[in-house]
Amino acid sequence: MALEPFQTAESNDYPTITQFSIFIDDRVGQLLRLSQLFDGTNIRILGLMVVNSVDCAIVRMIVDKPDEAYRVLTDRRFPVKESEVLAVCVPHGKRALLELWSAVLTAEINIHYTYALLGHSHGSPVIAIHTDNTSMAAEALVRRRFTVLGQSDFLDDMEY
Repeated sequence: MALEPFQTAESNDYPTITQFSIFIDDRVGQLLRLSQLFDGTNIRILGLMVVNSVDCAIVRMIVDKPDEAYRVLTDRRFPVKESEVLAVCVPHGKRALLELWSAVLTAEINIHYTYALLGHSHGSPVIAIHTDNTSMAAEALVRRRFTVLGQSDFLDDMEY
């Protein structure tokens, strides 16, 4: 029986952005302490969401320079997990979110959570979306003419 050669995974054909899940104690001032880590750096926090639990909180955070931010967080011994999420421009109009959710549902993709990013890109608001199938969700959104952004789109593009 001949052995097949090893194959490497292909890179994504769709853009994604890096999201950090940072575990902090559920105490007063912890979010301020976490945010102050980036004071004096050239790293901008583009979006965050806090999920509170009994003893801890999970801060989901998106920054413009994830490699630098990861070093800052781990140097300060924060437990950090990285994941890939979609950043989608939300076009103007009253039905924009309805159309976006419909595109994802039509592809039978489950949305785990979503949150807004600060500022805007390309003249539109931007939201982060975490799904159970990132590639299929990206394909469904692009097929419906939504703009899906990658990490490099956030380097100098965001306005506050």
